[in-house]
Amino acid sequence: MMRIVALHGHPRDPSEFDRYYRDVHTPLVQRIPGVRNIRVGHVLKMSDESQPPYYLVSDTYFDSSAELEAAQATPEMAAALADVPKFATGGVTIMFCEYEDVAPAADSAHGPQFSP
Repeated sequence: MMRIVALHGHPRDPSEFDRYYRDVHTPLVQRIPGVRNIRVGHVLKMSDESQPPYYLVSDTYFDSSAELEAAQATPEMAAALADVPKFATGGVTIMFCEYEDVAPAADSAHGPQFSP
């Protein structure tokens, strides 16, 4: 399975970035043929409490490399990629990645297991 990961730097105007991303860019991505799921989230903090290097991270999922390759040849993908410079004032890194889902350990849903 494949995904496109976009790491968005801190924009000059966060509220305008959020509005544009939600109202203009996301609908363009939703129209790309073969998209299985889209996941978006703001970076809230770093584990070491340093300034996060990114403002927003998004993942766009495809069922296979063939689906992603087919999508890359569409006008919808071209429109979504051409739209990025219109709002990504903090820069963006776009990566094409494999992924696999890994379930948590069976006992992790019940919290730590301790033996007396």
